[in-house]
Amino acid sequence: MIRQDFLASARAAADLLRAPEVAAAWTAPSALPEFSVRGLSGHLAFQILAVRQALADPIPEEETVDLSAHYDRAGWIDASLDDPVNVRIRDGGEQVAADGAGALLETLDAAIEDLAKTLPEAPNRPVRLPFWGPWSVALDDLLVTRMMEVAVHNDDLAVSVGVPAPPLPGSAMEAVLDLLTRLAVRRHGATEVMRALTRAERAPANITAF
Repeated sequence: MIRQDFLASARAAADLLRAPEVAAAWTAPSALPEFSVRGLSGHLAFQILAVRQALADPIPEEETVDLSAHYDRAGWIDASLDDPVNVRIRDGGEQVAADGAGALLETLDAAIEDLAKTLPEAPNRPVRLPFWGPWSVALDDLLVTRMMEVAVHNDDLAVSVGVPAPPLPGSAMEAVLDLLTRLAVRRHGATEVMRALTRAERAPANITAF
């Protein structure tokens, strides 16, 4: 199911990027601080392009960890807006989208077409992204992380250009919300998250996952 959910999420992102409002606002600021619509679009598309590249790369020799350990090690998750890791992420989005909205869509559509052929039968082997530290994750875990990024940044981009966020399959959103809840507990503690979900009078002001 996770493979089909990822592909459906990727197609939803492509549909959003195809909206004329995105190209019209291409150089404008986005809803995210320091991100242009162009950079945010590139960052959104990268979440899918990275999966195709990870499958094309050799099986990594680095240690394979679960998602909890992955996010414990991820440098961006607790970093400030101006931290070098977040500057690199924004610069990377700009680079991915540097040739314009049309070119980005062509690249993304080709990647989704390739993944639709290769991903369903791919073994759940270790994969990694090149900017990670010395670790890898299982392919299906990578898909959960990228699907979360797609869901969050679909919303960011939709808000930025004034269109509705594209819906994702219910099972995809369940996986995304499960991951975000675990990350929120990691950051704030289980009791605070429980209170936010059940007790308005004791709810903390913030239980964001990152």
